[in-house]
Amino acid sequence: MSTYTASILISCLYANDKGRLSTYKEIATTAFGSIGGWITFFFNSWILLGVPVLYLVLGGNNINQLAAGTAAEIGHVPWTIICAVAVAIPLVLVKTMKEVAWLSAFSTVTIFIVVIIVLVMCAVDKPNQINIHHDGVIWDMFPIALSTISFSFGGNVVYPHVEAAMKKPKDWNKVAAAGLGTCVALYYIIAVCGYLVYGDRVNNPIYNSIPDGAPKIIAIVVITLNVLATAPLLMTSFSLDIEEMFNITVERHGKIKEFFLRSSLRLATTAIVAVVACVVPHFGALMSLIGAFANCTPIFLFPVILYLKLTGIKNKKLYELAWCFLVCLMGVVGLVFGTMEAIKELISAYGF
Repeated sequence: MSTYTASILISCLYANDKGRLSTYKEIATTAFGSIGGWITFFFNSWILLGVPVLYLVLGGNNINQLAAGTAAEIGHVPWTIICAVAVAIPLVLVKTMKEVAWLSAFSTVTIFIVVIIVLVMCAVDKPNQINIHHDGVIWDMFPIALSTISFSFGGNVVYPHVEAAMKKPKDWNKVAAAGLGTCVALYYIIAVCGYLVYGDRVNNPIYNSIPDGAPKIIAIVVITLNVLATAPLLMTSFSLDIEEMFNITVERHGKIKEFFLRSSLRLATTAIVAVVACVVPHFGALMSLIGAFANCTPIFLFPVILYLKLTGIKNKKLYELAWCFLVCLMGVVGLVFGTMEAIKELISAYGF
């Protein structure tokens, strides 16, 4: 479903006779006017800023965990602020998605390393796990499970900028299918081996379940590097949207003033993300809430609605309309029920 919506979202960029649209917001504005554009921008911003918040929380907790028992154990909040500074450097220095493509490649490599470590350590640790409880399925937890995993397929908010930076944009469907297919394979490996070995005792993040030692330390270090490399990708996309809205360009302001305005905007964005990350430290509950409230909408609902509005309904085959209905249904289930469960989880985490 996410591959399908990735494809139709990009097709919406070219559904306008006036030429290629540039952002998710422009697609929605073309389809439903300024109100539709701002609604879409709100949900996109929730992801583009909410996910970096989540990554800073994870990065700060990980580094503080690695520093346990040493003078560097200064608390997750100071480390979160330090992580924010590290994220701000590439965010300010690079300008477009094409210039941060190397961060994406680096993130992919780190994910592969962590998956291999977890897979091997789960196999090693399996004989030590006895009386592990497994459920075939827990139906009342399906919505929050859906919303949480959709968090990992939430690239829709950056796809217009990614496609614009491609050397061969016509290959977009192949790229999207290959990328999302790789995500599926990696998550299957983690989900199956993690639940098979640890059952309902499995932790989030998964590497907290494996035994202490060098492999676990390496996994924590690598995943921390991953989130610090990924956060600038999302924040760059958000910044590009804002810069386009305010027409912050070299042509209008000149190189020096444009750099000053762009840097100020991006530093302010980083500061906001860092403050929220320091205030909301509960990683698992936060991931569920962001996945449910924000991701299910721009991944499943908006692309289908915009696609049908811009390209028409009557010219679609019945099976495609049925498929569109199922995609939207999945989005509604994740949005409504997933958000409810995620809020309950956050309330419980704070002890209210």
